[in-house]
Amino acid sequence: MNLIRLVYASTVSEPLKHSDIEQIIHAAQTHNVEQGITGMLYFNNNYFLQCLEGDREKVNALYNSIVKDARHHNVVILSYQEINSRDFQNWSMGYIPISSATKPLALKFSSNHEFDPYRITGHSAYLLLLEMKKNLPTAW
Repeated sequence: MNLIRLVYASTVSEPLKHSDIEQIIHAAQTHNVEQGITGMLYFNNNYFLQCLEGDREKVNALYNSIVKDARHHNVVILSYQEINSRDFQNWSMGYIPISSATKPLALKFSSNHEFDPYRITGHSAYLLLLEMKKNLPTAW
């Protein structure tokens, strides 16, 4: 198996309700368990920032379905690399909503307080998700 990590950003096509996000997370968790994919999703009402880890073919297939999903536009790969081990192995899809705890991290990994995943490096996006992971429960 070729284990890879893909980090991408996308812009929300239209405003999403809380129930929309819950549906996305539930579907992702179910699908990802079946496919052996792990990862983390950050959503700030404007942008998605997501890390996917798993078998190359399965992660690529999932990414291609995200690109075709009408809820996303301007889907951009920020980082794509082979890895020796997973960093998000405890989550079929960890989810981080925008909060007062996540806002200061935008400044830590970018040039201003407003989070814009297109203005940070792929490595910074990955480090941001790792930092946010520290605040999540271990079962998702």
